Amino acid sequence: MKILGKLSLTSSEFKHNEKMPKKYSCQGEEVNPPLEISGIPKGAKSLVLLMEDPDTPIKMIFTHWVICHLEPNVKKIKENDSLENAIVGRNSLGHNKYLGPCPPWGKHRYIFKLFAVDEKLPLTAKSKKRNVLKAIKGHIIEQAELIGLYEREKKEEK
Repeated sequence: MKILGKLSLTSSEFKHNEKMPKKYSCQGEEVNPPLEISGIPKGAKSLVLLMEDPDTPIKMIFTHWVICHLEPNVKKIKENDSLENAIVGRNSLGHNKYLGPCPPWGKHRYIFKLFAVDEKLPLTAKSKKRNVLKAIKGHIIEQAELIGLYEREKKEEK
């Protein structure tokens, strides 16, 4: 886990730079993994979480999950969390939900980026990653990263 300051993002289901369980992928239940947050800095008014795949073959970073307005006292995001006290923005497919890892080939990195920001920003369910990054610019107090790896399991031949 990459930590810039004391802010920390971990998961009980996988360690930093290790394989994410199939359950959280398109080959499994495609529910979000549980995440633990600690070291939230004083002065944080909101948390923002992005999940991205930088290893796509189409030369763009694919956004799997956009969460805005997480309360700064949140310690956990539960597995398959409905995130009722936050706003789920639009992923790269335009949906307001978590998209599990589903690489077309090879092993991909799935980067969870957590940002502690100094104000509640004007973000909505229509917000995409680019809107979020523009809004948080100049407002980031600290950030942390957790990277999970995933490679599709091969289908058994009959």
